[in-house]
Amino acid sequence: MISGPGGVGKGTIVRELVAKDPGLWLSRSWTTRSRRPSETEDAYEFVSADEFRKRIDEGGFLEWGNFLGNFYGTPNPSPPEGLDVLLEIELEGAQIVRGKIPEVILILVVPPSEEVQRERLIRRGESPERIEERVERGRSEMKAGKHLADEIVVNDDLETAVEALSDIVSKYRRLRS
Repeated sequence: MISGPGGVGKGTIVRELVAKDPGLWLSRSWTTRSRRPSETEDAYEFVSADEFRKRIDEGGFLEWGNFLGNFYGTPNPSPPEGLDVLLEIELEGAQIVRGKIPEVILILVVPPSEEVQRERLIRRGESPERIEERVERGRSEMKAGKHLADEIVVNDDLETAVEALSDIVSKYRRLRS
Protein backbone atom coordinates (compact mmCIF):
# COMPACT_ATOMS: atom_id res chain seq x y z
CA MET A 1 0.00 0.00 0.00
CA ILE A 2 1.12 3.50 -0.75
CA SER A 3 -0.31 6.29 1.36
CA GLY A 4 0.39 9.91 2.11
CA PRO A 5 -1.26 13.28 2.40
CA GLY A 6 -2.97 15.04 -0.51
CA GLY A 7 -0.53 16.81 -2.79
CA VAL A 8 2.38 14.52 -2.04
CA GLY A 9 2.34 13.07 -5.57
CA LYS A 10 1.08 9.55 -4.82
CA GLY A 11 -0.79 9.23 -8.11
CA THR A 12 2.17 10.32 -10.22
CA ILE A 13 4.58 8.05 -8.36
CA VAL A 14 2.21 5.09 -8.58
CA ARG A 15 1.70 5.52 -12.34
CA GLU A 16 5.47 5.59 -12.88
CA LEU A 17 6.06 2.61 -10.59
CA VAL A 18 3.39 0.46 -12.27
CA ALA A 19 4.75 1.35 -15.72
CA LYS A 20 8.22 0.30 -14.57
CA ASP A 21 7.20 -2.93 -12.80
CA PRO A 22 5.06 -5.42 -14.78
CA GLY A 23 4.71 -7.52 -11.63
CA LEU A 24 2.42 -4.93 -10.02
CA TRP A 25 -1.34 -4.66 -10.39
CA LEU A 26 -2.90 -1.35 -9.36
CA SER A 27 -6.30 -1.50 -7.72
CA ARG A 28 -8.33 1.46 -8.96
CA SER A 29 -10.22 3.17 -6.15
CA TRP A 30 -13.77 4.42 -6.44
CA THR A 31 -14.86 7.95 -5.57
CA THR A 32 -17.95 10.10 -5.66
CA ARG A 33 -16.01 13.32 -6.21
CA SER A 34 -15.76 14.98 -9.60
CA ARG A 35 -12.72 14.43 -11.77
CA ARG A 36 -10.19 17.24 -11.56
CA PRO A 37 -9.26 18.90 -14.87
CA SER A 38 -5.68 17.62 -14.48
CA GLU A 39 -6.74 13.98 -13.88
CA THR A 40 -6.95 11.19 -16.41
CA GLU A 41 -10.31 9.45 -16.73
CA ASP A 42 -8.85 6.28 -15.23
CA ALA A 43 -7.40 7.96 -12.12
CA TYR A 44 -10.42 6.61 -10.21
CA GLU A 45 -13.66 4.89 -10.95
CA PHE A 46 -15.80 8.04 -10.77
CA VAL A 47 -19.30 7.05 -9.66
CA SER A 48 -22.47 8.53 -8.20
CA ALA A 49 -23.22 8.34 -4.49
CA ASP A 50 -26.00 5.84 -5.27
CA GLU A 51 -23.60 3.55 -7.16
CA PHE A 52 -21.13 3.78 -4.30
CA ARG A 53 -23.75 2.94 -1.67
CA LYS A 54 -24.93 -0.03 -3.74
CA ARG A 55 -21.36 -1.36 -3.84
CA ILE A 56 -21.13 -0.93 -0.05
CA ASP A 57 -24.37 -2.89 0.38
CA GLU A 58 -22.97 -5.67 -1.84
CA GLY A 59 -19.82 -5.95 0.32
CA GLY A 60 -17.70 -4.88 -2.65
CA PHE A 61 -15.09 -2.81 -0.81
CA LEU A 62 -12.01 -3.85 1.12
CA GLU A 63 -12.33 -0.47 2.82
CA TRP A 64 -14.24 2.74 2.28
CA GLY A 65 -14.80 6.07 3.96
CA ASN A 66 -15.86 9.66 3.64
CA PHE A 67 -13.00 12.08 3.10
CA LEU A 68 -13.65 15.82 2.95
CA GLY A 69 -17.26 15.27 1.88
CA ASN A 70 -16.77 12.55 -0.75
CA PHE A 71 -16.79 8.76 -0.59
CA TYR A 72 -13.61 6.89 -1.48
CA GLY A 73 -13.20 3.13 -1.46
CA THR A 74 -10.91 0.27 -2.38
CA PRO A 75 -12.74 -2.52 -4.21
CA ASN A 76 -12.00 -6.07 -3.13
CA PRO A 77 -8.95 -6.79 -5.29
CA SER A 78 -9.01 -9.41 -8.01
CA PRO A 79 -5.58 -9.22 -9.67
CA PRO A 80 -4.39 -11.49 -12.44
CA GLU A 81 -2.52 -14.56 -11.18
CA GLY A 82 1.06 -13.90 -10.11
CA LEU A 83 0.86 -10.12 -9.74
CA ASP A 84 1.36 -8.16 -6.55
CA VAL A 85 -1.49 -5.86 -5.57
CA LEU A 86 -0.70 -2.18 -5.16
CA LEU A 87 -3.15 0.07 -3.33
CA GLU A 88 -2.92 3.86 -3.50
CA ILE A 89 -4.87 4.69 -0.39
CA GLU A 90 -5.63 7.32 2.24
CA LEU A 91 -4.11 6.65 5.66
CA GLU A 92 -7.44 5.85 7.34
CA GLY A 93 -8.12 3.26 4.65
CA ALA A 94 -4.61 1.85 5.07
CA GLN A 95 -5.28 1.37 8.78
CA ILE A 96 -8.47 -0.55 7.98
CA VAL A 97 -6.69 -2.75 5.43
CA ARG A 98 -3.83 -3.39 7.88
CA GLY A 99 -6.44 -4.51 10.44
CA LYS A 100 -7.88 -7.00 7.94
CA ILE A 101 -4.57 -8.09 6.37
CA PRO A 102 -1.79 -7.57 8.94
CA GLU A 103 1.00 -8.66 6.61
CA VAL A 104 0.47 -5.84 4.10
CA ILE A 105 3.35 -3.42 3.63
CA LEU A 106 2.60 0.28 4.04
CA ILE A 107 4.84 2.83 2.39
CA LEU A 108 4.21 6.40 3.48
CA VAL A 109 5.08 9.06 0.91
CA VAL A 110 5.66 12.51 2.38
CA PRO A 111 6.34 15.90 0.81
CA PRO A 112 9.70 17.59 1.41
CA SER A 113 7.82 20.49 3.05
CA GLU A 114 4.35 21.93 3.56
CA GLU A 115 5.23 24.67 1.09
CA VAL A 116 5.90 22.10 -1.65
CA GLN A 117 2.69 20.25 -0.74
CA ARG A 118 0.75 23.51 -0.95
CA GLU A 119 2.30 24.36 -4.36
CA ARG A 120 1.35 20.93 -5.73
CA LEU A 121 -2.23 21.34 -4.52
CA ILE A 122 -2.40 24.77 -6.19
CA ARG A 123 -1.13 23.30 -9.50
CA ARG A 124 -3.73 20.55 -9.15
CA GLY A 125 -6.45 23.18 -9.13
CA GLU A 126 -7.65 22.87 -5.53
CA SER A 127 -9.51 25.81 -3.97
CA PRO A 128 -7.69 27.83 -1.28
CA GLU A 129 -10.04 26.42 1.38
CA ARG A 130 -9.48 22.84 0.25
CA ILE A 131 -5.72 23.38 0.14
CA GLU A 132 -5.65 24.48 3.76
CA GLU A 133 -7.89 21.55 4.77
CA ARG A 134 -5.53 19.14 3.03
CA VAL A 135 -2.35 20.69 4.46
CA GLU A 136 -3.83 20.63 7.97
CA ARG A 137 -5.02 17.06 7.57
CA GLY A 138 -1.62 16.16 6.11
CA ARG A 139 0.10 17.18 9.33
CA SER A 140 -1.91 14.70 11.36
CA GLU A 141 -1.66 12.00 8.66
CA MET A 142 2.12 12.24 8.56
CA LYS A 143 2.37 12.09 12.34
CA ALA A 144 0.15 9.00 12.54
CA GLY A 145 1.57 7.48 9.35
CA LYS A 146 5.14 7.57 10.59
CA HIS A 147 4.10 5.22 13.41
CA LEU A 148 2.13 2.90 11.13
CA ALA A 149 4.36 2.79 8.03
CA ASP A 150 6.88 0.08 7.28
CA GLU A 151 8.82 2.45 5.02
CA ILE A 152 8.85 6.21 4.41
CA VAL A 153 9.79 7.93 1.13
CA VAL A 154 10.19 11.68 0.71
CA ASN A 155 8.93 12.79 -2.70
CA ASP A 156 11.40 15.56 -3.38
CA ASP A 157 12.26 14.31 -6.87
CA LEU A 158 9.95 12.04 -8.89
CA GLU A 159 12.64 9.79 -10.37
CA THR A 160 14.35 9.32 -7.01
CA ALA A 161 11.04 8.59 -5.25
CA VAL A 162 10.02 6.02 -7.89
CA GLU A 163 13.43 4.34 -7.62
CA ALA A 164 13.14 4.22 -3.82
CA LEU A 165 9.69 2.63 -4.07
CA SER A 166 10.94 0.14 -6.64
CA ASP A 167 13.78 -0.83 -4.30
CA ILE A 168 11.32 -1.27 -1.41
CA VAL A 169 9.05 -3.50 -3.52
CA SER A 170 12.07 -5.61 -4.52
CA LYS A 171 13.22 -5.88 -0.90
CA TYR A 172 9.85 -7.21 0.29
CA ARG A 173 9.59 -9.61 -2.64
CA ARG A 174 12.98 -11.05 -1.65
CA LEU A 175 11.88 -11.34 2.00
CA ARG A 176 8.67 -13.10 0.93
CA SER A 177 10.55 -15.67 -1.19
